[in-house]
Amino acid sequence: MERKAFIFDLDGVIVDTAKYHYLAWKELAEKLGFDFTVEQNELLKGVSRIRSLEILLDIGKVHLDEDTKTKLLTEKNEQYLKYIAKMDQEEILPGIKNVLHYLKSNQIPFALGSASKNARLILERLDLINLFDAIVDGNDVSIAKPDPEVFLIAAQKLGVIPEACIVVEDAQAGIQAANRAGMTSLGIGDKTVLKESNFVLHDTSELTIDYISQLMD
Repeated sequence: MERKAFIFDLDGVIVDTAKYHYLAWKELAEKLGFDFTVEQNELLKGVSRIRSLEILLDIGKVHLDEDTKTKLLTEKNEQYLKYIAKMDQEEILPGIKNVLHYLKSNQIPFALGSASKNARLILERLDLINLFDAIVDGNDVSIAKPDPEVFLIAAQKLGVIPEACIVVEDAQAGIQAANRAGMTSLGIGDKTVLKESNFVLHDTSELTIDYISQLMD
């Protein structure tokens, strides 16, 4: 039987950086003269940085030239980096550290598959980067989720076939990407939102070592 491997998304699975993205986007929106709510922020989940800005500008009905957009993307990212520079291991989501150490000690390969261009920096801040067998982030892919590119590259780096991979994701676009790659999808979050998942858990505290073991049977 082909050995199993895991691919983890970053935001909402390993750590909650969404709150920092939200604060940085909200500051940008206020600078442009409109409000940006927590509910509207859901539209940016699992979406690339450029597409996120386009959605934000649509919400505010703001039209800008490409040079200004590029400048604003840099500003937003600099603000976000100030927030994540203060992160530490306390921000790792419940149960995740145990699971990663369990996989490592049992020589079960696992990778990161994230749209974030800051993924390596965040994993360094959390002191997790050396655990991963492979890291694929926004710097390695040309097409965003729901395209399966990020997960297919991760499987290739791990040396396993896509069908042997179990993807842990919290965003609908990520679940769709995993399914398109022919992988098993495990959603973390709302069952109604993540209804396309093969399996769904309410939060990471339910992702126990027992549960992981059952997935691999």
